[in-house]
Amino acid sequence: MDFSLSQEQRQIRDMVAEFVDEEVKPRAAEIDAEDEFPADLVRQMGELGLMGMPFPEEYGGAGLDYHSYAIGLEEISRGSGGLGTVVAAHTSLAGNMLYEFGDEEQKEEYLTPLNTGEDVGAFALSEAGAGSDVPAMTTTAERDGDEYVVNGGKLWISNGSVADTVTLFAKTDPDAGRKGISSFVVRPEEDDGFVVEGTEEKLGDKGCPTVELRFDDLRIPADRRLGEEGEGFVHALKTLDGGRISIAARGVGIARAALDEALRYAQDREQFDRPIGDFQAIQHKLADMDTKLQAAKLLMHRAADRKIRGESYVKEAAQAKLYASEISREVANEGIQIHGGYGYTKDFPAERFYRDAKLNEIYEGTSEILRNTIANELLD
Repeated sequence: MDFSLSQEQRQIRDMVAEFVDEEVKPRAAEIDAEDEFPADLVRQMGELGLMGMPFPEEYGGAGLDYHSYAIGLEEISRGSGGLGTVVAAHTSLAGNMLYEFGDEEQKEEYLTPLNTGEDVGAFALSEAGAGSDVPAMTTTAERDGDEYVVNGGKLWISNGSVADTVTLFAKTDPDAGRKGISSFVVRPEEDDGFVVEGTEEKLGDKGCPTVELRFDDLRIPADRRLGEEGEGFVHALKTLDGGRISIAARGVGIARAALDEALRYAQDREQFDRPIGDFQAIQHKLADMDTKLQAAKLLMHRAADRKIRGESYVKEAAQAKLYASEISREVANEGIQIHGGYGYTKDFPAERFYRDAKLNEIYEGTSEILRNTIANELLD
């Protein structure tokens, strides 16, 4: 095993890190406070090739391997957890749906503008009564000649109010359970009946709009169906497996940010006539924070490696996402503790890291569901 980065991977890391340090970090507190979608930063990332990192150049992507994509997303999330979610939902979910299950015409028409950053993507799967229990969805798509008529709604949709392309899941055969779910491409600006019902006010993850969607007799041309009828459930599961690597990267990035700020504060803050970093209690916290962070990075890259090799990575992606999610919260929590009273205020970014980290344990598979997935893989 080679644990060193290639020259290309180091270049990607350094390029994204420079962009984050110069453009994202100076605005991170503002994005968090105002909770506005940073469209200008997204455009800049598109120009840098960061909105289509893992996809081939023939479709406007950057043609990077999944290690490089994870590294890039880690850096973006280090600057802003909300921006990390914007990219993850756009790339790993919406983009990957089109790349894996779209035909050539669909890839050229819808994937290419996503990869160049011209369009923003969203992934509409969850519903109020169908989160972890995907087959419980009630949104339907009824065939009517050369169209499908969609009725229902979706909840917790990242990028949902700013997306130009949405990959949507609906039941084409409501009596067939998971085998009756199909997936489609929706264009909100073109398709009548697509309604943004409301935007959620969240604890963290600011800058990435999370919305409720409603579909009132939404008509979708039949040629916008992805694959065959009844394949949507499998599409969702396979897409979420890859998406979990990206959420692991988000967790690693937030944990890095929390550790960096804690290290800086421990060296600057003095008590009893010396920096608090001289005290063993603080040193042990920092040591544990970094150890957890490094372990999460290894799990993330192991899952990416298996994906690149074309091997099954269901368990590895679940483990990477589970562990990185939980340690990002733990590291952020210790970061607040090291900052003391200041860590509980908005004068320092420590509290923002904690709020952003918590989401990792909930979306794209809760920690409880991931433990079920891991156990099932072990027992199979």
